[in-house]
Amino acid sequence: MTSKIPVGILGATGTVGQRFIQLLHEHPWFEITWLAASDRSAGKLYPEAAKWNLATPIPANIAAMKVSAAAPDSSTPRLVFAALDATAAQQIEPAFAEAGHAMVSNSSAFRMAEDVPLIIPEVNGDHVPLIKTQKWYKKNGGFMVTNPNCSAIGLVLALAPLHRRFGIDKIFVATMQAISGAGYPGVPSMDILGNVIPYIAKEEDKMEAETRKLLGSLNGSHVADADLTLSAHCNRVAVEDGHTESVSLKLRKPARAEEIIEAWNEFRCLPQKLKLPTAPEQPVIYESAPDRPQPRLDRDRGRGMSAVCGRLRPCNIFDWKFTVLSHNTIRGAAGAAVLNGELLKAQGYLG
Repeated sequence: MTSKIPVGILGATGTVGQRFIQLLHEHPWFEITWLAASDRSAGKLYPEAAKWNLATPIPANIAAMKVSAAAPDSSTPRLVFAALDATAAQQIEPAFAEAGHAMVSNSSAFRMAEDVPLIIPEVNGDHVPLIKTQKWYKKNGGFMVTNPNCSAIGLVLALAPLHRRFGIDKIFVATMQAISGAGYPGVPSMDILGNVIPYIAKEEDKMEAETRKLLGSLNGSHVADADLTLSAHCNRVAVEDGHTESVSLKLRKPARAEEIIEAWNEFRCLPQKLKLPTAPEQPVIYESAPDRPQPRLDRDRGRGMSAVCGRLRPCNIFDWKFTVLSHNTIRGAAGAAVLNGELLKAQGYLG
């Protein structure tokens, strides 16, 4: 590409907004030209509006930018990445699509809308044409695409290769989710240190519904959910980044352990074929050490974009059980949305 595509970040001051900045700084295709956040941040220089919480410094060009209000205006680029909470997104994000913008959302507000694609590019990139059924697209080319819940992404990356080869009937999953998934300042230290919180509001419902949509098939103007049953237990644990999930599943066709591991390690899809910049070379990695994956050791595999599986063994209730780990603010949030943006560019949806 001879010139970069201007992009905006909506909700730029929060935890996921900061990850967007980190991932998009020096991106080969995209250039951040617009930042927006709440009314209390609008008009301030970015360092005045945001408490930066990442190990890498604020890029110099971002530090010199002023934060805009969370509404489309003449300076808003066509492509906008959004990192809003669901309540704010419900009101704000449609205004951008209505104004003709390509809205790539990390929020749960519209994930289950019938005409909104919920996308993991390696899993269901073929669902993107659902965009064309949206009223905004028909009116002026605006549209909305979403990425899944942070715990659903790691799970579905591990499930997709198995579902394609063997079919999946039933899934039981218990998650151990990092505190960064709650945003900043997140869970109070007195609540989480030395503790496990066995409740994350609406998380289990999201995992169960989104997994079926992600593994479903596009049928004209809607997605037919995958015919499988999932039961999720979601827990918050005292880990900074990285969601760990213990999974048991029943397959529709018999499979040996080596066949399952082969399915994971050989899994390559559209993002790898298109060589999208944020796509990991290997989306799913199997780690054979008996005590892996672990958040501290494995969350950054594939630059934080790979799901790492391990501990595959027979299950006394279903067929097989294993552990999967994914980075919740990279693959589970900002990185997932950036990869969706790259897929949209590659398929010609950004004009």
